[in-house]
Amino acid sequence: MLCAIYKSKKKPGSYLYIQKRDDFSVVPGNLLEYFGTLEIVMMFNLSGNKPLHHADKNEVEEKIKSQGFYLQIPKQDDGLFNSLSEIK
Repeated sequence: MLCAIYKSKKKPGSYLYIQKRDDFSVVPGNLLEYFGTLEIVMMFNLSGNKPLHHADKNEVEEKIKSQGFYLQIPKQDDGLFNSLSEIK
């Protein structure tokens, strides 16, 4: 599976993975608002041999398939992301 990885300019260390580049229709509006301006980092093949930093490729793929996106956040956050990461 190919996915697009975006970083938040507003929340350093926070990344959003979606299946189709620039298609944020599956991402909750409040999450997009909180993330602020998103900047594309890269397209990534989750089926390839290259590892992801700070994320498990299988978990990323499973979340994209089940909820449409995967949210990668720093270990310490303000609590909002914890509730949003469970949105289905």
